[in-house]
Amino acid sequence: MVASEIRALFAVASRPEVVSLAGGMPNIAALPLDVIGGMLDELTRRRGAEALQYASAQGDPELRARICEVMALEGVHGSPDDVIVTVGSQQALDLLTRIFVDPGDVVLAEAPSYVGALGTFAMYQADVVHVPLDSEGLVPAALRETLERLRREGRRVKFLYTVPTFQNPAGVTLTAARRAELLDICAAHGVLVIEDNPYGLLGFDGEPMRALRADDPDHVIYLGSFSKTFAPGFRIGWALAPHAVRAKLVLAAESAILSHASFSQFAVREYLMTQPWHQQIKSFREMYRERRDAMLDALESMMPAGCTWTRPAGGFFVWLTLPEGLDAKAMAPRAIADRVAYVPGTGFYADGQGRRNMRLSYCYPEPDRIREGVRRLASVVEREIELRDTFGTGRAPERSGVDTPGPDTA
Repeated sequence: MVASEIRALFAVASRPEVVSLAGGMPNIAALPLDVIGGMLDELTRRRGAEALQYASAQGDPELRARICEVMALEGVHGSPDDVIVTVGSQQALDLLTRIFVDPGDVVLAEAPSYVGALGTFAMYQADVVHVPLDSEGLVPAALRETLERLRREGRRVKFLYTVPTFQNPAGVTLTAARRAELLDICAAHGVLVIEDNPYGLLGFDGEPMRALRADDPDHVIYLGSFSKTFAPGFRIGWALAPHAVRAKLVLAAESAILSHASFSQFAVREYLMTQPWHQQIKSFREMYRERRDAMLDALESMMPAGCTWTRPAGGFFVWLTLPEGLDAKAMAPRAIADRVAYVPGTGFYADGQGRRNMRLSYCYPEPDRIREGVRRLASVVEREIELRDTFGTGRAPERSGVDTPGPDTA
């Protein structure tokens, strides 16, 4: 268990004078909190005796049925019997890793990959092997080559972990053609796919992408969450798994927590049954699109030459690459001193990559704050370029281990 070197910085980053482009926190100010409050009050008065009691480890049956309706928007047709409710999708990932991974087993993950997943894999002593992605998502040819190499080495891959839609941290989306190819490759090699999809309904253009699980229900475990499309405070996520895996997940959940929070489940169920949640998701999408546009416009007009970044079509994040010779991790304290915060790219790799990268989040700050944050960041980068040109490149010491996130940075 290794503590994050950057976590201490975010105690400073939370000060009001600092523009934080670091956190992945959804902006729940867009929720009608008075309506939600009335709903919860009515729930307590009408069904409080049930909502405040113990629940099953698999989760409330009616909520599981409603979850299937949500997944259907992405082409997934699952049975409520194969859904298990979890404490956010993070717990589902933890339980799956506990079930499948022994120390030294290989787990494939995108490069870069979600920092919370890397922390879980490290806790169970998995050997994470990265597969590169580009602007169209994970690269199938690289996945095939990696699997063939590992097979020649006699190493068994337990699963591929992927965030195919509006990826965290890169913001890119796996294309439809690549989705089919990825599934074919993994099926040919007998590799399970864990599809983590917290942002799938938060696209800015058109209908939701078809989930991987929709096209291969036998070999894909789907992870979902209401943290981004409703509210993270309820901590309700889920896994949709093949029946045999679902049974093991229930046993693992019983061991970990005995039962889930009944009140949170009842609250989310009531929200899905009584509130216009489709319209609320549309409101979230419009809000995040405006903030995405503010960030991309600011980056285009202010960042020095040599910087590049992704252009997400949904979700929360932009992935920025600094010019050669700059180190985002070494630069982070100096950015904090200039009252702007980001997450250095090294936290999103298990092998020390990512020193020229940073993740920028546009989900929480107002557009004007985003533009001001980018202005401050551009000034820091300009000074770093001047130092590089004057004194040459410098590297911070390498460090083993995975930076584990706090909830505000994940």
